[in-house]
Amino acid sequence: MARLISIMAFTLIGLIVGYAIFGKWGGEYVSPQTLLSFGGNRFQGALRALGGIEDMRNKVLLCAAAGAVIGLMLPFRRR
Repeated sequence: MARLISIMAFTLIGLIVGYAIFGKWGGEYVSPQTLLSFGGNRFQGALRALGGIEDMRNKVLLCAAAGAVIGLMLPFRRR
């Protein structure tokens, strides 16, 4: 149970840090709803790809994944 809480906490921290670092576009932060929305048609997907939203989303999600790995490995380090 402690491992699951650790993974969830570090994933959330990674998501927040990734958003803080990579979430800016044109000097302003992109809304989290825009950044994390995966649905839509091909036209909307093309606009997000051209606007850099897809690349930004990938970087933020990679930071969250790195946080999850840290959260997974941390209990092993304590032993």
